[in-house]
Parts: sequence; structure tokens; C-alpha cells
Amino acid sequence: MSVAPLYGLLLSGGASQRMRQDKAALAYRGEPQLLRAWRLLGAVTGQAFVSVRDGQRDDPLRGALPQIVDSYDAIGPAAGILSAQDRYPEVAWLVLACDLPLLDAATLQQLIAARDASADATAFTSRHDGLPEPLCAIWEPSSHALLKQRYEAGSYCPRKALIQSRTVLLPAPGAALDNVNTPEEREAMQQRLESLA
Repeated sequence: MSVAPLYGLLLSGGASQRMRQDKAALAYRGEPQLLRAWRLLGAVTGQAFVSVRDGQRDDPLRGALPQIVDSYDAIGPAAGILSAQDRYPEVAWLVLACDLPLLDAATLQQLIAARDASADATAFTSRHDGLPEPLCAIWEPSSHALLKQRYEAGSYCPRKALIQSRTVLLPAPGAALDNVNTPEEREAMQQRLESLA
């Protein structure tokens, strides 16, 4: 069995409603989250793209990077994953959320080293609830059918798609996948990063 090439997909199309400002543009350690995540993803994949909504394609932060524009209505992260799979159906995607300030290269390398191309996906387990983490995961080409079927049935949760798929689950990588969704969480994360510096 030939192993599909691995491309990167950085999800940045969210509306950031709870944060009340664009999460991708928030700076941690002096750099916008989007650009930091882009560097990490580009270093471990053959080719990488930023997933955007149509209205974001000319945004100053995203405009200079290779993009895949959502071709599905506002259904959250599944729109970005499905759009990428539609564009490059023979490719596996390392899908990454752009709001993971503690993520490091070693965590991505661990995910890639554990990749099982005969499964539908390879993902970490959440340290909070033990369920698969869909937004730092490798989605193989075979995952597309179930994700598309769920979309057509009105179910847009990528985590539930992983639960229903043949997913290789890895232990949670400590706090590396802790995300930041609200101004309060951002303040706590800033303090956490300062204490680590």
C-alpha cells in the first residue's frame, strides 16, 4: 500500500466569537499565533496551506500565505478539512488549529512518527476528556467518506467523525494542545508563557 503524501492545513477560518477578536492575529511571545503555527506546520509537511473563509482571503495576515478557501458554508473546522480533501483527494492532511500557543515541533514530530496510513486518522487524546483531538491530527484520504457523509446528514463535529472512524489514538502530549478561546484564557496563557520564559 502506498502512503499518501502529507500536507499541512492550518485552520484559521473561525469567527473567534468568544475571543471578540481574530484569534489568529493574537501575539504570544511577540509573534501572531497564525505565523508561529504556520512555521511549525511548514517545517514538518511537504506543502502547507492556510484554511480561510472567503472574506478572509485578502486579510493582511493570511493574504501572503498559500490558501484553501472554504467551499462549504459556515460549519466550523469541518468546512476547512472537507475543502482541503476535495482539492487534494489523494493527500493526507496534518490539520492544525491556529490557537495552540504551547504547541511545539516535538509534538508534531511525535504525531507524524506515530502515523498509521492504513487507519483513517492518527490523533492525540485530549488530556481534558480522553476523546480524540481533531485539530492536531492526521486525516488520511480514507477519512473523507465518513466526514462528507456526516456533513450531508447535518453533523459537523470532526471529533465525532474521529470517534466513528478507525483512528489511532496517542496519549495526550501534556499541555501542548491547550487552546485559548476567551480574553480570560488569553490573559492566563500570557502569564503562563511569561513564567516559562
